[in-house]
Amino acid sequence: MTDLDLLHFEQLKKDVQAQYLKEHTPSYDDISKWKGIDIIYFQEDLRKKAKGNISEKSFYTYFKNSPVTKLPRIDMLNLLSIYAGYDSWYGFKKQHLFAGELLKDDEDISDEDLTEMEKTVSGSPNLPITENPAQKQPENVADNTDLQKYTSENQPINKTEEITTVSKTNEQKPKKNFIRKNVWALVTSILVILTGLLGFKDVLFSQTYKYCFTDADRGVGVVNTLEIKVIKENESPILYKIKPGECFYYSTKDKNLKMQISSPFYEYLEVNRSLENAPDEEIIELKPDDYKMAAYYFSIKDANGDPEELKRKRNQLESLISKNAVIYQIYDNNIYGIERLDKQKYITLVTTPTTSLKNLSVIEMKKDNNGKIISIKFKIATDEKNK
Repeated sequence: MTDLDLLHFEQLKKDVQAQYLKEHTPSYDDISKWKGIDIIYFQEDLRKKAKGNISEKSFYTYFKNSPVTKLPRIDMLNLLSIYAGYDSWYGFKKQHLFAGELLKDDEDISDEDLTEMEKTVSGSPNLPITENPAQKQPENVADNTDLQKYTSENQPINKTEEITTVSKTNEQKPKKNFIRKNVWALVTSILVILTGLLGFKDVLFSQTYKYCFTDADRGVGVVNTLEIKVIKENESPILYKIKPGECFYYSTKDKNLKMQISSPFYEYLEVNRSLENAPDEEIIELKPDDYKMAAYYFSIKDANGDPEELKRKRNQLESLISKNAVIYQIYDNNIYGIERLDKQKYITLVTTPTTSLKNLSVIEMKKDNNGKIISIKFKIATDEKNK
């Protein structure tokens, strides 16, 4: 990667922005100010025209910062170049050459690949052939006497004699050193075993209980992640998250168990169990909150672009959500973590047909005494494999 590559990428971002603005009207013309629904629409257009996708995290990394200090991967560069109307990243650079810039045919090789190639070359053995000094004779030897003197002075040391001497010395060491080492090794092993047994005493004498959860009205598994808080006396609560369809396994040697179970779509439930005669497995029914579940269902419902169906979907959400509702969208990145939406913006987001809505998940939902939704916290997951 060169500084010219970074400058080319800044050019490419402008071309991508110009391409999108030809057919769309985002909140801002400047691509670095896009967020939320603008990014979702851009991702949709990218999938439609370039047959690929970049994640929300990648968008914030490379489009929210200008100029960037790191070049994206070549597959992302090719994808954005195709979207902007070029055949590849190389083809884009070829059409935007700087003064004096020359492109090589192999420029699409990444810096990482070049580094690995350099490591391979530098790591190859390159050992010169050396001569044994004892076998090399002086160029100018006067007679046989000088030759014998030179050979004697440069004769290699006899390592066999030295090793034999050292071995004999080691054999003369007292045998009690060997016994002492083995005794210490035996004592150490015993201490390690005892420490391990003490550390796992709770596991050795504990009982494992299995709790599965079902929808009380429908008789099927719960449709949302559960949060389970295990309450122990004189201890802070322990929080567990259980995915839909999974059971909760808990090992304990205590005689009682207290759990607080909560979920965005189910009513809060507190469970108290005496474990002295309790079964190893139990199914716990959770009462669904139909109002919250309805709001979620209409948020993710696919209307297939049917105007009448979209209208019904909007009307349903209008009646379920309070006009003063506080709604937050959570993002999976460190640059832009959370965005607040009003009721109408949320309804517009979830009634616009995009493939991203299938990844919408509700983190938290609250309602008032009249059943109106007054708080929603949600996220739209991104598939990092499609960056």
